[in-house]
Amino acid sequence: MLLLVSSLKLVAEIALMGILGRWLLGLLAGEKRHGNLFYQALDFMVRPFTSVVRAITPKLVLDRHIPLVTFVLLGWIWAFALAEKVQLCRANPALPLCQ
Repeated sequence: MLLLVSSLKLVAEIALMGILGRWLLGLLAGEKRHGNLFYQALDFMVRPFTSVVRAITPKLVLDRHIPLVTFVLLGWIWAFALAEKVQLCRANPALPLCQ
């Protein structure tokens, strides 16, 4: 169970950093961001998460707000996984992932 929670936390962390990096690079690159190789790489990494969020949100949510909604949902998932990991490690501190 601890491996599953740690893996979920890791995936959420990577996706959160990808969304944050894409946003910052978009600010720096401006209108030419879609031609930037690194922006495209970050967009490729984040696209599965934003696609899932677009599928579960109502059409009332604008497409330009989907990355923000994705960031917030992943933040909640990360916080939940962190709380579960802390609880599991406090229950059994001898587990190898608790070191």
